[in-house]
Amino acid sequence: MRQGQRSQPILEIAGLRVAFDDVPMLRGIDLTLARGESLGMVGESGCGKSVTWLAALGLLTRRARITGSVRLAGEELLHASASRLDKVRGGRIAMIFQDPASALNPVHTVGDQIIEALRLHRGMDRHTALAEARRLLDQVGVPDAARRLKAYPHEFSGGQSQRVMIAMALAGEPDVLIADEPTTALDVTIQAQILELLRQIQRETGMALVLISHDLGIIGEMCERILVLYAGHIVEDLPAHRLFDQPVHPYTRGLLAALPDLEAPRRRLPAIPGVVPNAAELPPGCLFAPRCDLRIERCGEWVTELAPLRGEARHRAACLRAVGDSSAGEIVPA
Repeated sequence: MRQGQRSQPILEIAGLRVAFDDVPMLRGIDLTLARGESLGMVGESGCGKSVTWLAALGLLTRRARITGSVRLAGEELLHASASRLDKVRGGRIAMIFQDPASALNPVHTVGDQIIEALRLHRGMDRHTALAEARRLLDQVGVPDAARRLKAYPHEFSGGQSQRVMIAMALAGEPDVLIADEPTTALDVTIQAQILELLRQIQRETGMALVLISHDLGIIGEMCERILVLYAGHIVEDLPAHRLFDQPVHPYTRGLLAALPDLEAPRRRLPAIPGVVPNAAELPPGCLFAPRCDLRIERCGEWVTELAPLRGEARHRAACLRAVGDSSAGEIVPA
């Protein structure tokens, strides 16, 4: 893929806000995704990683009030018609959910489910779709694909079910694949196989990949760029190679400090003090300030905004001290 094509954004999200019964869950998410890029999203449960994409694809309940903009190759998706979203979901944007066993329909064979996706998004007749479904199962490493097409989801192991979900996601030849905790509940060996499969497919197809995970090691290995979320905000946006060596936001540093070092002597792992703020009773200013040991008085008044580090346009943080505020004193990257 040429460099000019590689840098073109395929998807742009601007000012995305989500509230449930007037309780805010996302508070202004801004991100761009280039063609072929691999983007990681990390943060505590409930920080908004999955909600960002469920909102973008119109998969939230009617209780959700959604504002902002989600543009795919220049086309606005937010509040698009149901018929248009049906074409986009599973077609141009595909999503692999956390639990493949519950995402697959238990009363239909996996072959019928893949064929349905192929006929919907690529307009194939059943005979052609059957051959393509077999090819997809072969591609994702399901053995004896012709026979397994006739099997039901309960006949597959966890790792095989995840491979089936990946095959279904690839059926529409998506521009963007969102993998939401794709290795949850899988053993380490199967995790490695699934991640290598995703990496291989991305190389072959040139699709953009969004990987949502709590595992910083997986994110650092798989992704080029990483977004760290906290309480519905992006608090740090940085290249993957800087995650472990040069994080600047105190929250990101807290997450990394809690990782065990297998080569160092055994020690008690430090924890971030306090708890995530109640979404219905948010503190003023920076939402992480009540838990931050570097906070200053201005943190309680400052609205959280991402800003580039001095001399590092591709590394942004939402912290007065991280971005070198003259009155706050700069945090030097670790």
